[in-house]
Amino acid sequence: MAGKISAHGAWFCSIHCVRQFEKEKALSPLKEEILRAVEKKSVYSYPVFWVSLTIVFILVLSQFIFYLSDFPNYFWIYFKKIWFPLVLGFLIGGFIEVYIPRSYISKSLAGSSFKTILRAVFLGFIFSGCSHGCLAIALELYKKGASPSAVISFLLASPWANISITLLLFSFFGTKGILIVLGAFVVSFFTGSLFAFLSKKGMVEKNFNSLDFLDQFSIKKDIQSRWENYHFHATVFIKQDFPKIFIGAFHLSQMVLWWVLLGMTLASLAGVLIPATFFHNWMGKSFLGMGVTLGFATILEVCSEGTAPLAFEIYRQTHAFGNTFLFLMAGVITDYTEIGLLWTNIGWRTALFLPIIAVPATLLIATLFNFF
Repeated sequence: MAGKISAHGAWFCSIHCVRQFEKEKALSPLKEEILRAVEKKSVYSYPVFWVSLTIVFILVLSQFIFYLSDFPNYFWIYFKKIWFPLVLGFLIGGFIEVYIPRSYISKSLAGSSFKTILRAVFLGFIFSGCSHGCLAIALELYKKGASPSAVISFLLASPWANISITLLLFSFFGTKGILIVLGAFVVSFFTGSLFAFLSKKGMVEKNFNSLDFLDQFSIKKDIQSRWENYHFHATVFIKQDFPKIFIGAFHLSQMVLWWVLLGMTLASLAGVLIPATFFHNWMGKSFLGMGVTLGFATILEVCSEGTAPLAFEIYRQTHAFGNTFLFLMAGVITDYTEIGLLWTNIGWRTALFLPIIAVPATLLIATLFNFF
């Protein structure tokens, strides 16, 4: 991520990060007023301000321009779909900030081995309920030392390979829903493995947040030690741990929120300006139909819960199951919110290689679903 505070010979995104670094390195804390002076910024310099102002501007225009009259309804629909998984993602990120040591993440996800990628896919299955909700968690994992290949595997597995969405897919597609989940696993593992190869060749960014520790470090033994020495006190939790979780969630939201608002705005405009009948007439099993499906997946993907019903409508109208998988998976892969966050927090090469690698893999599986 881009740093804005210079301290201890390094750059940090916030005072909170400086304090974490000082704590981990046993450094003398710098004076608060010095850090505040460096960090002080005008409200106009925050992207979320300008994105919010743009949303308000479009909402006002929608009252006078007929073609935008449905924009508030679309925006509200997307807001209702997104707000809960997004907030949940921030809170889980705050929980990780407080309770999960960086050494655990570095030990589990910092490498590029076969087991590391599998662990990342498994974490995606456990943690996330929505592509936007998992973004906050993925960035927190990256801050804790997860390698880019593990982060990518986590991001691609989480929207369609978690328990809640699996049940939703079964309700729409019956037993075929498991094919979507298995396809998501294959794409996420393949993409993560190829990212691991590129990382070894120095072609994508490396995570310098990873901690160096001895090979004999054991997560299991460390957990046992912490558990034996831990004594829960409700008062301590409420007064100390609970505020820390919310502080961690807040700092995480500063990185993510403006991108999510931008994605909601663009998706709402697409929903207003593009006729719904166009989707049904141009998304058949042909390669042209798959190309159109890929294009609209790039534009319209907002969250997994919101996309699943539309994907089922495409399947009901066209019976192109491969297009359905392509629409669901490619929407996550090419999501401008996700790519933007990867670009600004990890690096431009990671952001560009994600669609370059994952889109062809998804197209291949979608073709198999359509024609076999």
